[in-house]
Amino acid sequence: MNASNATVAVVFGGPSPEHDVSILTGLQVARLLAGAGRQVFGLYWSKTADWYRVPASLEASDFFDGVPAKAEELRLTVGGAGAGAGFAETAGRLGRSKPVYLDVAVNCCHGGPGEDGTLQGLFDLAGISYSGPGVAAAALGMDKLAFAGVVTDAGLPALHRRLLDPAMTDPGFPGPYILKPRFGGSSLGIDVVEDMTTARARLEANTHLRQGAVIEPYRPDLFDLNLAVRLWPEPALSAIERPLRTAPSSEILGYADKYVGGEGMASAPRELPAQLPAALTAAIRTAALEVARLTSVRGVARIDFLSDGEAWFVNEVNTVPGSLARYLWVDPPVSFLDLVDAIVAEARARPTWRPQVMGADGTVLRGAGGIAGKLG
Repeated sequence: MNASNATVAVVFGGPSPEHDVSILTGLQVARLLAGAGRQVFGLYWSKTADWYRVPASLEASDFFDGVPAKAEELRLTVGGAGAGAGFAETAGRLGRSKPVYLDVAVNCCHGGPGEDGTLQGLFDLAGISYSGPGVAAAALGMDKLAFAGVVTDAGLPALHRRLLDPAMTDPGFPGPYILKPRFGGSSLGIDVVEDMTTARARLEANTHLRQGAVIEPYRPDLFDLNLAVRLWPEPALSAIERPLRTAPSSEILGYADKYVGGEGMASAPRELPAQLPAALTAAIRTAALEVARLTSVRGVARIDFLSDGEAWFVNEVNTVPGSLARYLWVDPPVSFLDLVDAIVAEARARPTWRPQVMGADGTVLRGAGGIAGKLG
């Protein structure tokens, strides 16, 4: 399917701690498509979970005070394709609303309900084609504990990762420890602590950990290595990057290192391509394709690793990466427009979900008898 003739809604924002970073990614994609003559509009999901159509030409400054002045409020209705589902303009004085036509939604929502399967489920029920993972894959990518289980079961190396709860006294490995939100992005809410007493105390003190937390050994000898992967139109890998910390004394690669630079991840400091031994490069590239297969990657994902220069460990998968990981495609080079066009084409050609009612033919109901008899 030709992506150049599609009407594209670029979705960004959302009730998420990564709301602001998502705006940057969304505006980059919307501006790119508009500049290429594509039919595109911004679909802004506010912090209060309301929907607005916004021009593709907006700047980050237009969102300083929340909903931009030029925004048009929309309503999202679910119920299945062809049943009045989808986006529509809010009803005017005559009580009528007008459907908003779109071929595909490019999901640029980072963290929270935009990346954990919630938004994906809404779009599935509304019959809207969208980029990135489906419901199950999105949920897996956001759940650090479940993801670690999938990786280790496949025989890929990963650091020990355990569910942290208030009663834990020994995670099975010595400190110091690193604590991460079980359900969350790759940077927010991360703590490094020396002992289990402090780890347990952080469960209440750190708001990002209150919905669940995982604990891992903190390894100061390890550094981050990332690369992007896509499976459409055929499996492809970007160059490997080594992100750099803005403060040499930083214990971890933090939120500010990644995002506070004007263009989200695209402006973060890095060594790209990373200068690595050939054996390490080959191992990471092979593992990235396996992780993509295990997690049902759609669109572009970023796979994050840890390494000491020889040994390596799978860390996590980011299914909707900042700036859609456009900055990583330098070897071989892939233009941002080609990358987004492929994302749009895949979203149109490979639906994430179709209703399946085979087997629900009434046989069970006809043989069930009365409900009252099943209660005694």
